[in-house]
Amino acid sequence: MESIKHIYRIGNGPSSSHTMGPKKAAEIFLSKHSDAATFKVTLYGSLAATGKGHLTDQAILSVLAPAAPTEIIWHPDITLEYHPNAMLFESFNAEGKQTDHLTIYSVGGGALEYEGMPRSAKEEIYPLHTLNDILDWCKQTGRSYWEYVEEHEESDLWDYLSEVWKTMQAAVERGLDTEGMLPGGLKIRRKAPEYYIKAMGYTDNLRTRSLVFAYALACAEENACGGKIVTAPTCGSCGVLASVLYHLHKGHLFSDKRIHKALATAGLIGNIVKYNASISGAEVGCQGEVGVACAMAAAAANQLFGGSPSQIEYAAEMGLEHHLGLTCDPICGLVQIPCIERNAYAAARALDANIYATLTDGRHVVSFDKVVQALKQTGHDLPSLYKETASGGLASIF
Repeated sequence: MESIKHIYRIGNGPSSSHTMGPKKAAEIFLSKHSDAATFKVTLYGSLAATGKGHLTDQAILSVLAPAAPTEIIWHPDITLEYHPNAMLFESFNAEGKQTDHLTIYSVGGGALEYEGMPRSAKEEIYPLHTLNDILDWCKQTGRSYWEYVEEHEESDLWDYLSEVWKTMQAAVERGLDTEGMLPGGLKIRRKAPEYYIKAMGYTDNLRTRSLVFAYALACAEENACGGKIVTAPTCGSCGVLASVLYHLHKGHLFSDKRIHKALATAGLIGNIVKYNASISGAEVGCQGEVGVACAMAAAAANQLFGGSPSQIEYAAEMGLEHHLGLTCDPICGLVQIPCIERNAYAAARALDANIYATLTDGRHVVSFDKVVQALKQTGHDLPSLYKETASGGLASIF
């Protein structure tokens, strides 16, 4: 598995796979062909189907158009075999002759892979790839998940996670303080400020849950507006972990240092799913985005409240298991409906999973790794219209 830094990418929304990834791909291609007279970029599959709503064309043009005239071609009806999010970049000289071409895949969470590049070619730093094996390591050494992460990451890990945490907090706080309409034409107003004000008037349990909703909405709405957020593991699910950690930091006064350790454990959970299955909505549906985000947040919360490695594994397992089969069906291809509300509900589920796991001794029948296998198979079995093409589910009845 790669560094958890690839799970936590800091950038602008609304989509890690459809905005952050394509922009980075354009930067890579431009760096090799800065002298090109023109560019042509062909988008395939899910990337083309929901690219306009996700600002894919704007992300690419912001990089290539200042250098040379750029044409964008959309092929939502053509899906390349390697991954549904495919881009073909082509460069041409002044005579119109093609000088180079490169197919790049945006595989989720802002990560890119190239044509003919085996996934094993990535730089792996973790020798263990399943949570069961890492749990055994914890039991044998008497150490925790965050210590396993610390042992294999570079020395700047905690500085990076500190920046991740600051960015998460800033996104929530901007969202709480910003009113107005979300872009895209659905005429949806931001709800986070209103939820926050109402929550402050409630007492005890109702106030607690309402604040979690407000924090999740705030971060997800910032993402929908193209604000600066942290993928966790994707842009579309960025509000889940951020809201849970923000809520626990504010309500239970957990220190930044403890939050950083919780981020390390949560990143490990996301990394395991990414390595053994997928975090791409276009590949496995929203179970790979919001479902994985819920598992990450549940694990982080359980660790903060003193859960054992077995209880943390159980919390993560519940967070993911109860999102199995979740479709990715964004209305009009926008990361708004049902995405924003899903962030809020998943944050609440993560906290519930934490409580449930805390009441147990950590022993249960279905392991986290088994659920990851089920996620991968379920994603494979889902028809493409339920995987970020905006052609099925809610998107088809709007």
